[in-house]
Amino acid sequence: MTLTNRISPEDRRKSLKQLLKKKNLIRIIEAHNGLSAIIVNNIKEKVRDEILEFDGIWVSSLTESAAKGYPDAEIIGIESRYETIRQILNSSNKPLIVDGDTGGEATNFEYFVRSLEDMGVSMVIIEDKKFPKRNSLDPSAKQTQEDPDIFALKIKRGKNVQITSDFMIVARIESLISGSGLRDALFRAKKFLQVGADGIMIHSKDTNPKEIFDFAVEYNKLSRELGVNKPLICVPTTYNTVTEHELKDKGFNIVIYANHILRSAHKAMKKAASIILKNQRGLEVESICSPVINIFKDVGFLEVKEKDMKYDIGKIRAIIPAAGEDPNFNIPKSMINIKGKSILQRQINILNRCGIKDINVIRGYKKDLFNVEGVQYIDNNEYLTTFILHSLFKAEDNMKNGFIYINSDIIFNDQIINNLLNSKGDIVLVVDNSYVYHKHEVDKKLDLILTKNKPDKEVRRLYQKENEIIRIGKTLDKNMADYEFVGLTYFSEYSVDIIRKIYYDCKINHEGPFHEAVSFEMASFTDFIQEIIDRGFKVNILEVYKGWIEIHNKKDIEITERII
Repeated sequence: MTLTNRISPEDRRKSLKQLLKKKNLIRIIEAHNGLSAIIVNNIKEKVRDEILEFDGIWVSSLTESAAKGYPDAEIIGIESRYETIRQILNSSNKPLIVDGDTGGEATNFEYFVRSLEDMGVSMVIIEDKKFPKRNSLDPSAKQTQEDPDIFALKIKRGKNVQITSDFMIVARIESLISGSGLRDALFRAKKFLQVGADGIMIHSKDTNPKEIFDFAVEYNKLSRELGVNKPLICVPTTYNTVTEHELKDKGFNIVIYANHILRSAHKAMKKAASIILKNQRGLEVESICSPVINIFKDVGFLEVKEKDMKYDIGKIRAIIPAAGEDPNFNIPKSMINIKGKSILQRQINILNRCGIKDINVIRGYKKDLFNVEGVQYIDNNEYLTTFILHSLFKAEDNMKNGFIYINSDIIFNDQIINNLLNSKGDIVLVVDNSYVYHKHEVDKKLDLILTKNKPDKEVRRLYQKENEIIRIGKTLDKNMADYEFVGLTYFSEYSVDIIRKIYYDCKINHEGPFHEAVSFEMASFTDFIQEIIDRGFKVNILEVYKGWIEIHNKKDIEITERII
């Protein structure tokens, strides 16, 4: 349940009719519990210049029964159904259409209608089959339709007990399912509309939409004959190649995606369970699982902004591995003086201004030269036999709340850090988009990056862009690469758990070369990022245009002093 999706029963109930007046086609999808309702309620996708979302929720008897471990045969009791509906109502603010199966005995249907109307449901759809029904998509089940006069009387009795004009009762016609054909479907549609049905759902299990298109043509004629304008509804589960545009052109007013949320969850659950059994542990399945923290946020457990630690000033740490020796200098690079201040001091000043006070520096080579205050020093006495990745994990105990990784030889501006703190994603690398414009010749090997989506070459400014890294390393072809890695990375609290498990798994089990390194012991930070990507975890980017510089040699010092 989430308190952010609040709406009164009255406003929700009338919202479906309001949508039908405004839109040519209403898009509905099923939910079977509170969490699936939250997902359906909040999901949005930009398609070209339009933001698309679902207009409402279908409470399916099939998916509700399956979620509770029962067959779809009207076995679930009415109170159990009410509880599911309440969960979905509490978790969303969109109109609800309830799958009422056959509606049961007429008196029971009257009470069902009154209860749904009071709860704020907009529509109930009942099918013209005998109780207890069998699922329409089961090819071996016998589909027995109810006598049309008996079913019409049930609709009439339901209409007579409702209080508001906002609540709708729709007849679902099964003639195309049972084999009775188009003529019978139209006969029933006319009878049901005449007794007050608020619309018709025509159902089909054919993979070709021709028969429902044929019905739509005749339904439009029937509507003109009766002088009514009531919605026509379809459920394109089997004929799923048909587009919403085609359905709208044929006269359909509501399209229901009736079981896709549960079916996709069912496949994912089986896959997750299988992966755990095959590997006899949970690490390999993490890449296909939502982080627990995301579920907490979706259900309202965390009443904070999306990245809690990013906005809670003072709790997130910075970790700066600075243990290595560079043959170009006779002192640690962190302690190189740039116009009266060491690189480390300049990094600390910027981090402090951005609200980051907890800074860990891993030192090794000439560690006694580190004299900057305001940091916690951690020693790596094995710096000669290991590389930067292992220096980073010397600060493992200080990673738990999430942290920013910083190379010891870079100077950067405040804006990059502030943007990184406000970025989205569990692992976010800062990358420079200026690389793609000039492909500059340099006297060093760059950490280059290839991304899923190509950068926009017309944009040259500091900004955030959603993108995902595919490859990272020094051996990438300059002409293929999209970005250069700046040397700054954000790790969320959730991702820390992941990188720790991957690190120790590699440390214990890996043999031979490790990506671009000769061994895991000599692995760089970028080698480790590639390993994370190869294991199926998403690594995002924060794209910047300049605002930083790396001190690689003495010439870089001169350039930096001129810039500063």
